[in-house]
Amino acid sequence: MTDIWPDHLFLVGCGNMAGQMLRRWLACGLDPARATVLRPSGRAVAQGVAVVTDYPASLPAGTTVVLGMKPYQLGEVAALLAPLCRADVRIVSILAGTRLADLRAAFPAAAEIVRAMPNLPVGIGEGVIALHAEAALSVASRTAVEAFIAPLGLAEWIADEGRFNEVTALSGCGPAFLFRFVDALARAGEAIGLPADQAARMALATVRGSASMAAMASESPAALADRVASPGGMTRQGLNVLDADDRLLKLLTDTLVAARDRGEAMARGE
Repeated sequence: MTDIWPDHLFLVGCGNMAGQMLRRWLACGLDPARATVLRPSGRAVAQGVAVVTDYPASLPAGTTVVLGMKPYQLGEVAALLAPLCRADVRIVSILAGTRLADLRAAFPAAAEIVRAMPNLPVGIGEGVIALHAEAALSVASRTAVEAFIAPLGLAEWIADEGRFNEVTALSGCGPAFLFRFVDALARAGEAIGLPADQAARMALATVRGSASMAAMASESPAALADRVASPGGMTRQGLNVLDADDRLLKLLTDTLVAARDRGEAMARGE
């Protein structure tokens, strides 16, 4: 792969999401010697990647900092990290509910700040990453960010930061909602008489195959559903239950609203 990597990558925190991102980048060719992870535990993250328990005296020129700690830790982290962020440092934040203005206030001297909201499948290169940056971000920098993010999956620039919590509710939280659906589908299969282990395998394979088919199809998922459902058949009868009074749509809308509202509350410090 062409060298799309920053001169140096400094990750503050390497939990579930940041860890998935790092593993994918390494699998796609990032030199481990160009990455450093700050984590208080000092636990190793990957062969060749340096792990430090405290902030270095300085950051190498051309460093990209990925903020992967908990959002409430921003003030504590900024107090120690901001003095190291010179005008050649780019910051990529994956902190949920943390606005660009708050990030700029915390890191006033950083060259560029980009908000990114990935979801868990970034670890296998099939994630969705919402991006938002200051208007002053140059075309060259935008291209560099896109290239850096591309190994993780689908990158979508969000023009209106006010929509960021809505995007996060859909794609950032979406994998958890889908996992819950797969589990419920399997348990429903068990409820109508299938052995639990068999229902679990079949539910997962059904969702995996159907998602792959939808991704390759020229038709919308709604059209595919109607194509599967023969008039008067079993599938149509089941769809009639899901479609009655838009119950599935209402359930998912309520789910996304709850997630979005929590993001907005976090942004207010609640």
